[in-house]
Amino acid sequence: MSSAKRSFAVQPNAAESYWQPVPANGFVEVHVSKHRTQTATPFESGVQEVAPGCFVREHAHDAHEELILVMEGEGIAELEGEQHPMCSGTTLYLSSTEKHKFTNTGEGPLRFFWVLMPGGLSDFFSAIGKQRIGTEAAPEPFSRPENVAQIEADTVFSR
Repeated sequence: MSSAKRSFAVQPNAAESYWQPVPANGFVEVHVSKHRTQTATPFESGVQEVAPGCFVREHAHDAHEELILVMEGEGIAELEGEQHPMCSGTTLYLSSTEKHKFTNTGEGPLRFFWVLMPGGLSDFFSAIGKQRIGTEAAPEPFSRPENVAQIEADTVFSR
């Protein structure tokens, strides 16, 4: 990691970013990752935007904790089968191995800031997504890769 920076600022539309496949659509920006810096306490963070009527499928992480702060939009978080409203200012703590799903129930994008400890989401997002540059127009919805189960097993998802 000789090129990794210790402290830095990430400006709007300047982060590592990927368009996401169905069912989420939208995109992910990776603000802090192992590709950018080596943190003293391992974590990654960024922003995800889920398109109206779409969702982040139910999943869990083996040995990772996650924090979510909703920045914009409306939705439902399903945590281990229990539903919780998502609106600007909502904070979610997701412990390891517990299933969670996010659904955009609003008319605009659902945007949230995420932190995954100890990290690893950047590898997943880059493997399943398509590179996004700045504010370019969204591509037509696209499918997840055929080997998505292997990508999940190789990154941060429970088996």
